[in-house]
Amino acid sequence: MADTLAGGAPDAATPVPEFPMARAAGCPFDPPPTLQAQQDEGRLVKVRLWDGSTPWLVTRYEDQRALLLDPRVSADITTPGYPLQAPSNGKNNISFILMDDPEHARLRRMVTAPFAVKRMQALRPGVQKIVDDLIDDMLTAGGPVDLVQAFALPVPSLVICRLLGVPYADHDFFQENSRTLITRDAAMEDRMAAHGRLIGYLDELMGRKMTDPEDDLLSGLVARVEAGELTRQDAAQMGVLLLLAGHETTANMIALGTLALLENPDQLALLRDSDDPKLVASAVEELLRYLNIVHGGRRRAVLEDIEIAGQVLRAGEGLILPNDIANRDPEAFADPDRLDITRDARRHVAFGFGVHQCLGQPLARMELQVVYSTLYRRIPTLRLAAEVDSLPFKHDGSVYGVYELPVTW
Repeated sequence: MADTLAGGAPDAATPVPEFPMARAAGCPFDPPPTLQAQQDEGRLVKVRLWDGSTPWLVTRYEDQRALLLDPRVSADITTPGYPLQAPSNGKNNISFILMDDPEHARLRRMVTAPFAVKRMQALRPGVQKIVDDLIDDMLTAGGPVDLVQAFALPVPSLVICRLLGVPYADHDFFQENSRTLITRDAAMEDRMAAHGRLIGYLDELMGRKMTDPEDDLLSGLVARVEAGELTRQDAAQMGVLLLLAGHETTANMIALGTLALLENPDQLALLRDSDDPKLVASAVEELLRYLNIVHGGRRRAVLEDIEIAGQVLRAGEGLILPNDIANRDPEAFADPDRLDITRDARRHVAFGFGVHQCLGQPLARMELQVVYSTLYRRIPTLRLAAEVDSLPFKHDGSVYGVYELPVTW
């Protein structure tokens, strides 16, 4: 692949590699080897997308952080040159995360307070009860069980439903439509239909909360609508974003993190046998760095010419910044392909960087801390009930994980 990884703009003598790039067989936790090869080269490279466009691929940790902070880089999906992951109707259907300031900041501020660290810590006892109850159910049923369906998916789904004010009884509906939205190969018509169903569902739910408000995030958005600060459509869009992001990413981290620990028994033993909350927090950060489940790469467009890493990025060109490979940069993390829960991994970019970094990271951290400090302690003999090579990994999704994780004890 050396001839396809040369830096600079593509020409007839420089074949442009396709993106996304395939993982190596038998390496479920590692980024694609082609990404690793490009990072070793150290230069930016053009890659080809499904629509024939050739955005820049950025693999180095420091380069990604610099560009994510640069005001000459746009997160707005409607910006010329923005590298779309799939066909689009040309509209922003994912709310403020695909907007630029000042509108991004205005909308983001409306939902920042509910995710503040202190509020998340106040939720911890309730999350602990959810985790313990689900483990009780697993122990009562006996193994083997699919950890995804029995535990990894219900934990964040129950939590985000309570936070938003969404009935958990409807979880099959929103999980099914969420899966359609994050499947890369899903037809645009199917994704738009799934998005429309979720918008309609949230809109109807907010209508009920207009007459019967509760102490939840959706009721807070309804109050913004009634005050004229938000349109009802924008409020529903924000609700869809929070519902989708609030369960899909954490569910995959729970399952994939468990698999990674089972495959690294020394690290699992260290975590299981410790009651030190600092080690638990460190383990969460290291697993976020090591696994980094959002693998489609953050997408941006260049607004003005930028010189970086020996290249000039021109206005109107696209950028892809895969955080999985940035978190394996040896210049940022020593021995990056080794899982080490004692390392200080807090500088990872699993949640992004700059003004668009993940709003819900305090919630995700708290949930993962509760899960990783409880599951392996309460089921100390937890083990896989299938060969790793037989597990169905989510190679078709923009959020990586496993569809099923059979475990027993």
